Amino acid sequence: MTTTRRSDLQKEAQSLLLQYAFFRWENAVVIAGALMLTVLYRRPIPGWPAWGWLLLGVIGVAAIVYSSLTDADANAKILTDLMQQEFNPKEVRDEKLRQDVEKGMEYQRRIEQLIQSQRPGILRDRLEDTAGQLTDWVANIFALARRLDAYKQDSLLARERSTVPKEVETLEARLKLEGNEQIRTQMGDVLAGKRTQLQALQELHNRMHQAQLQMDQSLTALATVYSQVRLVDAQDIASGQTERLRSDIQGQVNRLNDLVASINDVYNYRTEGLG
Repeated sequence: MTTTRRSDLQKEAQSLLLQYAFFRWENAVVIAGALMLTVLYRRPIPGWPAWGWLLLGVIGVAAIVYSSLTDADANAKILTDLMQQEFNPKEVRDEKLRQDVEKGMEYQRRIEQLIQSQRPGILRDRLEDTAGQLTDWVANIFALARRLDAYKQDSLLARERSTVPKEVETLEARLKLEGNEQIRTQMGDVLAGKRTQLQALQELHNRMHQAQLQMDQSLTALATVYSQVRLVDAQDIASGQTERLRSDIQGQVNRLNDLVASINDVYNYRTEGLG
């Protein structure tokens, strides 16, 4: 996902927020009340216009709509719900990895909430750009979790990690004792293939171990960014603090992106097999 995709999600969230604002049950109560009072109590005071209750109803609905559209919590929740559809934690079977994805999305939701609560201006614009990077960050966390999850659930690879080293040892021992040259040649070919397989298994295991460590580090860094966003203010724009924050986030995004790409080179998580 890119910052453009986040913009698309944000537009969709604003559309949903607008629907939420207009179709709240409070609006139905206000409208029904205005209509009922217009019929039953048309003029509560002398000089009260016939459309007075309807006007108050319109003002009441407008106030509810405005409060809904400017509700940072509602905006952030809707955007987070859309992101959960895009990056569904339930697709991750491993409990810890699923919790990691949920934790990353919770930080994203809270940061979105902080941004939406800012007044329009340079600071909010800078933070919006930062939120776009965070969306890429969470997308990479989800991608990494999917690959780690598939690897942990891959029973075939688990068996191969256990059996292939023993097969290599057995072939090496038999090769030393074999006297028939033709059989030695065949055994050598088999041994070379097993060694290549073992090397690939070890490389994948090391890559996945690195991925797990990077996942833990990335979530810690995301928690740090959340704290930094909470503290950022207008003065930090001039000091370059927001640019340093953006640079740190981009570094995390790039590291995760490179790691996901390197895993894709050696492991197809969709078919659960070596590349």
